[in-house]
Amino acid sequence: MRSIILLLLLATVSFGQATAQQDDDSPVAVLEFNWYRDRKPAPKNDARGVTPARAVIPENKKFQREARAQLSPGAIDPNTLTVDGRSEALEKITQESRSVQGKAVEGFAYLAKLRNETDAAIDVIFLEFQFTELANPANRVTRQFLCAAHMKAKEKKEIRVFSSLGPSDVISIESLSSDAAKLFDSRVAINRIEYSNGAIIQRKDWNFSALKAAIHNAVSTPWESEVCRAL
Repeated sequence: MRSIILLLLLATVSFGQATAQQDDDSPVAVLEFNWYRDRKPAPKNDARGVTPARAVIPENKKFQREARAQLSPGAIDPNTLTVDGRSEALEKITQESRSVQGKAVEGFAYLAKLRNETDAAIDVIFLEFQFTELANPANRVTRQFLCAAHMKAKEKKEIRVFSSLGPSDVISIESLSSDAAKLFDSRVAINRIEYSNGAIIQRKDWNFSALKAAIHNAVSTPWESEVCRAL
């Protein structure tokens, strides 16, 4: 078999490119780009919820609280002996048991340093990373991203996006046996630019309609702090 799943290879091979190649007539210049293995941290879970308010008991009055503070460590808190105190403890245990611990996601970071060459502000950029395996040029893969760039006229900006997908799904045995550090020829293309004034510029050989479903999926949920999403 001439190919293997790329994920099996990535544990031992480091990838990365930084050659700025682009179409000369693009109104957005690609100054530099790079990609590398990365990990998206697991989301933090907050098991806290609404717990019953503690009952007002004599031991919580100022004098009793100050006297209790003088006791040795490990002394029993009288609040835990009340019905509300026990309910609070049980509720905390229940919430912690229901909390699903997330896991970190292994993937790749794609970075591109861009410059708006025009005098018009840009809202959206469709960015494409293109990969060609050097040992097997027939293996060509693209990774496309929708980016809320928000670039002012003549502004430079670094765009970063995380994806679970790498530069290729498979890789040839020839690449495995090669001592070369560079396994792929890579470049970045600007597929489509949407300006704040409503104007749109699109690459001639790029099909916007073919990605309508992927674009709808990318914008169907609220964006947080990310600038780009994979298509």
